[in-house]
Amino acid sequence: MKALEGVRILDFTHVQSGPTCTQLLAWFGADVIKVERPGVGDITRTQLRDIPDVDSLYFTMLNGNKRSMTLDTKSEGGKAILERLIKACDVLVENFAPGAIDRMGFPWEKIQELNPRMIYASVKGFGPGPYEDCKVYENVAQCTGGSASTTGFDDGPPLVTGSQIGDSGTGLHLGLGIVTALYHREKTGRGQRVLAAMQDGVLNLARVKLRDQQRLAHGPLKEYPQYPNGTFTDECPRAGNASGGGQPGWAVKTKGGGANDYIYVIIQPPGWAVYMKLCGREELIDDPEWATPEARLPKLDQCFALIEEWTKTKDKFEVMEILNERNVPCGPILSMKELAEEPSLRATGTVVEVDHPTRGKYLTVGQPIKLSDSPAEVGPSPLLGEHTDEILGDVLGLSEDEIEATWASGALGQKASAAAE
Repeated sequence: MKALEGVRILDFTHVQSGPTCTQLLAWFGADVIKVERPGVGDITRTQLRDIPDVDSLYFTMLNGNKRSMTLDTKSEGGKAILERLIKACDVLVENFAPGAIDRMGFPWEKIQELNPRMIYASVKGFGPGPYEDCKVYENVAQCTGGSASTTGFDDGPPLVTGSQIGDSGTGLHLGLGIVTALYHREKTGRGQRVLAAMQDGVLNLARVKLRDQQRLAHGPLKEYPQYPNGTFTDECPRAGNASGGGQPGWAVKTKGGGANDYIYVIIQPPGWAVYMKLCGREELIDDPEWATPEARLPKLDQCFALIEEWTKTKDKFEVMEILNERNVPCGPILSMKELAEEPSLRATGTVVEVDHPTRGKYLTVGQPIKLSDSPAEVGPSPLLGEHTDEILGDVLGLSEDEIEATWASGALGQKASAAAE
C-alpha cells in the first residue's frame, strides 16, 4: 500500500515550488489532480522546450504521477465543478500570486464551509508583513532569505546557488506541512491552512549563517578564510568554499584540470596526520606550528595548498577512495553529466528513466525520500487535460451524458484542444 493512498490532492500549482510539493505527494501515492487552464495549461509546458510541440523537461520533471484536467474557473459551470472538487478532495495546494484564489471566489472561509476537513496549502513569497503582497521567484527568494548575501567569495558579489532552494526547497517544506496537517486532522477531524513562505524556507536552509551572524558579536569567525588577515564587519560575510561547520574545508584541484576536477576536503584533527603522510610532509604532524587546529587556523590557505599538491597527482575518484579507506571525509565535485550516468543512483531510484507518450524517454529525479514499506513508482507527467473525463467520472460521479453536457457548457474549455495536447 502506498503511504498516501486514499489522499486526494486538488493541485492548483504551476512552475516549480508548488509542483515539487505535489509531485512528492503523488510519488507517495496521493491522487493528485492537476487543474489547468484550457488550451494553455501550466506555463512550463512550453518554457525552455528542447523538442518542438511537446511538453518541456521543465514540466515533465515536476509533474510525474499526476492526473490533469482542464477547467475554466472564470465560468459559472467551472466554478460549480470546482465546488464539487473541493468537497471531494482532502488538500488544495496553490502557489498563485497573493489573493488569486480569493479572486476566483473561493476564500478560505468558503472552502471551510464547503469542506471543513479540507487542508488549504499555499506557497507564498513572504509571510505576513510589509512584503506579503509581493511576487517572488527562485532567485528573489535566495536573495531575500539570506542565501545570496552569504554565498560567493569575499571579494566578489553575492551569488545565487544552482540548487533551487527557493522553489523546490519551499515545496519540500510545504509537503511536510501538508502531511503534518493530515495527521492533525486524523485526531481532530478539522482541516487547516498551511503556509510555506519562500523567504522563510530559504532562511531555514541558511540557518547556520544566522548562527554565524550572532557569533560575530563575540569575535571573528576563525573558520572563515578572512581570519586572521582579513577584516570582519557587523554582517556575516561570504566564505567562498569554507565548510560552514566546525571543521575547515575547501575544494582543491585534482588531476585532469577540468572544470569539475576538484574534491572537497575537510581537515578534522584526526585527519591531519593522514594528510601529511599522503603529502610526504610527515615532519608537520608533530610540528607545534602545524600540529593543532589552533596553530593551523591562521594559515588554512597554506594547509589546503599542501593537500592540493598531493590531490593534483590523482583523479578525484582516486582521492576519494584513498581518503575513505583512511576514514577521512571528502567529496568529489560531481557534474550533472556524472550524476546522470551514475549507476548507483539509477539502482536506488534517485535518477529514473521515464517513458513519455510524446517526448519519449527522459531522465528525471526520483523520490529523494525512501520508505521501506512504500516504494515510489515514478511515472510520466500527464498531457494537458488527459484525465478530465476520468476525473469527472470517478471523482465527481458524473455520467457520460453529464460529462458531455459539462464540455458543451464551456466549463472545461474546448474538448478538441484538450485532446490535441
